[in-house]
Amino acid sequence: MKDQIHDLGAGFWSIRGSFVRSGIIDIGNQTSLIQLASGKFIFLDSYTLTGEVRDQVMALTNDGADVEAVLNVHPFHTVHCEQMAKDFPQATFYGSSRHPEQAPKVDWSEDLVESDAVAKRYPELKFSVPKGIHYIAPDDSVHASSLLVFHPASQTIHVDDTFEIPPSKRFNEVQADLDFHPTTIKALKEEPDAGKQYGDWVTQLAHDWREVRNFCGAHSGLVVFEDGQFESALLATLERARPELEG
Repeated sequence: MKDQIHDLGAGFWSIRGSFVRSGIIDIGNQTSLIQLASGKFIFLDSYTLTGEVRDQVMALTNDGADVEAVLNVHPFHTVHCEQMAKDFPQATFYGSSRHPEQAPKVDWSEDLVESDAVAKRYPELKFSVPKGIHYIAPDDSVHASSLLVFHPASQTIHVDDTFEIPPSKRFNEVQADLDFHPTTIKALKEEPDAGKQYGDWVTQLAHDWREVRNFCGAHSGLVVFEDGQFESALLATLERARPELEG
């Protein structure tokens, strides 16, 4: 998959990349570049930039000098962190408690990416961690949870794994529909109402972030929803999943 950069307006660029699983299937990857009110930039997620996309990013960011931080929003997406730190050595790197274990060469901030301190630092963004499921699951194969990020100015959501776009029946196309990550049930906490907690969180998020138009998913590509479609699609997904979640 060739790397691509998409200007979604209002200071948000979605960078679509490659991630080859098991040496065979390219399931895609992403990072997002956001320009702040200060004029500085941040990344959501780490990704090794190359070629024309790297050139465009460096042109936007004063050869990288204006990148002030990288917010690594998925505890299990750690492969590119150390290279990103080499490319942007002046940036502050935020991650979960798992990130320093997996990428020890990075100088990680003491403030966790999901903390209130980071949220207050970036009022241009809204953040949400799923309720009812493990943020960092004991089973390393369970990747359902992540820190979701909404950029109201561009009506863009950046989400890794937690919500996914199911593949279209047409080759190389995507559709404006939603699924939960296939490991969501395995990620439920050992609490009797965990499924309900998750469902309540999804419902509130659908209402609070109903203005989402651009959906940037790590392995789902870039999808544009019509007005109000994100909210209705997310609530419909919840209704389909509710019997298993709360069963």
